[in-house]
Amino acid sequence: MVKLRLRRMGAKKRPSYRIVAADSRSPRDGAFIESFGFYDPITDPATINVDLDRARHWLSVGAQPTETVRSLLKKAGAYRTEVAAE
Repeated sequence: MVKLRLRRMGAKKRPSYRIVAADSRSPRDGAFIESFGFYDPITDPATINVDLDRARHWLSVGAQPTETVRSLLKKAGAYRTEVAAE
């Protein structure tokens, strides 16, 4: 199954994350299929940059977002409740 999840980047104690589509069996920072967004929780306010077309594509083909990615996609406008209901 393909999952939409965060991949940790950045230096020690200064995390930033990429939003990626990856196989559910691969490790957190391991192989991924595609990177389509960026999340930086350190900035105030937090920076969220998502390619909305690619996010909607992965949701439409059945990729399951983690809870954190789901909330980030909702803030970015790529995840709607009617998408989840389909």
